[in-house]
Amino acid sequence: MKTLAKRIGAFALSAGVAVSLAGCGGGGNTNQVEPGVANTNTDQTEFNIISGISALSSGYDDNPVLNEMAENAGISITWETMSDSLSEQVNIRIAGNDLPDAFNAVGFSNYDLTNYGQDGTFIDLTPYINEEYMPNLTKILDEHPDIRAAITMDDGCIYGLPAGEQMGTAGVGKAEDYNIYTIPQYSMINKTWLDELGLEVPTTLDELHEVLVAFKENDMATMYGNDAGQTIPMSFGIDQWCWGQNIFYAGFGFTNWTNDVCMDLILQPDGTVNFVSDDDNYRAALEYFHDWFTEGLIDQEVFSQDDTQYMAKCSQGRVGVATWWYIEELMADHSDDYVFLPVLDGPDGTHNVTVRDGGGINSGSLSITSACESPINLLKFYDQWHIPENTMQLQYGPIGTYFTGQDENGLWQSVTDAEAQEKFGKSAGELKSEMEVAGPKLILSDYYANVFEMEPRAQDRLNDLYDYWMQFVDDTTCYPVDCVFTQEELDTIDRYRVDFEGFVAEQEAAWLRDGGITDDTWNAYKENLNSYGMQELLDVYQAAYDRYVETAGEADTTVPATAETAE
Repeated sequence: MKTLAKRIGAFALSAGVAVSLAGCGGGGNTNQVEPGVANTNTDQTEFNIISGISALSSGYDDNPVLNEMAENAGISITWETMSDSLSEQVNIRIAGNDLPDAFNAVGFSNYDLTNYGQDGTFIDLTPYINEEYMPNLTKILDEHPDIRAAITMDDGCIYGLPAGEQMGTAGVGKAEDYNIYTIPQYSMINKTWLDELGLEVPTTLDELHEVLVAFKENDMATMYGNDAGQTIPMSFGIDQWCWGQNIFYAGFGFTNWTNDVCMDLILQPDGTVNFVSDDDNYRAALEYFHDWFTEGLIDQEVFSQDDTQYMAKCSQGRVGVATWWYIEELMADHSDDYVFLPVLDGPDGTHNVTVRDGGGINSGSLSITSACESPINLLKFYDQWHIPENTMQLQYGPIGTYFTGQDENGLWQSVTDAEAQEKFGKSAGELKSEMEVAGPKLILSDYYANVFEMEPRAQDRLNDLYDYWMQFVDDTTCYPVDCVFTQEELDTIDRYRVDFEGFVAEQEAAWLRDGGITDDTWNAYKENLNSYGMQELLDVYQAAYDRYVETAGEADTTVPATAETAE
């Protein structure tokens, strides 16, 4: 399996960081000795922290995990927690220079972090992230340079500690770690219909075409009691996440979402970025599948249906080929009749799956302000957040409350709904919402294999990903979605992205449905892409990626894992 490994010499990387650190910090930072140097004052032991909190949380003052970690660090914390009007109150405090020692789980954007860091409101945390002060976090960042790159602003400083939840195949004991988003769409086909017709599971798009014709001509949905004419050979939602058509574009060399700039972005082996939406193979795919529309092989409602309508058709046994994460969830009572459909070769006999980056690192989960006299003491408290069992308890709830015991492999087991109702009078989900602590938590994939058990449905999906789908992937290179952009770059994205994506999506739907691609219309379309800012967007994404590579030390773009759901 090929991955892009663009390495930078250690000397060059160190020199780049040293230069960038010289620009960190602002004149208002009275408690930092000088930019890039740690403040070694350790006199302060009482800290005030403003923190976001969920509406169901019972508060942090009596949280046993937080209190034990504070005691271990030799400090005490006064928590000012709020869920309503959080942004408004934070802005008032910053504008009035009425700063706490730290802001926790406020959700600062990269733009906020850079602005407040450079004007001296937030201190640069780079000189504190080392084995002396924060050994646990330092170990994680050393092992995951992509996370370090995601929290390093364009001036080379770190103004916020990260939060993120990986969920990858390492969490179910696999040798390689692929995030749960690597292939968002799993395609499936009705094997019972194939057997009835004496057909094999297709391995190419042309073979699938013949199968869909047979499904239609034989009106196979009548097997399940549907009325004549109710058979839908193939259905999906145009460019939808787990139920889109994009997996079928693999036979033309890509599986990108062409109506989403990030998903349409390809990182090429030479480290340059490219959009699919003006490539000749993209045109070929649209022309190919337009023919399927005209033949009535594809659901004519794919442009308008929502997921509820889609799932209803599938569960009624009307759809022969579809996409979703779970066969059982989509096909309901008929699920035993379906099997996964392989990634199909195109007309030239090849395929290519464009894998996805999990990403999802929040870089603004903990920022220390210039009011803090002893950052070292406070960061010793926060470094304990990166001890796996502490992370587990901060995410879900304490051992003895949310976690009831360990299995024979030493994995902590969470309380069941029945146990939670009996002991606490609420569901396990409600208990988690009350006990969870927001802030700089990093849940790594291997925690699920070594510390606590993963949710069963996620285990199923990851096993399917590793055991079935990854065999069709030749190259796991992808663009890292955690790249950090400058404000000027963000302005460029804001200026062009919506209209660019809208134009691409509109043309994709029109050409799939109505056809009409000629050399003249294709060339006019490509000229319009340029007028919608395609080159400007490419330049921005390229610049952000190049900085990401420099910060990480190598372009390790082998799809880091995340557990955010996107159904």
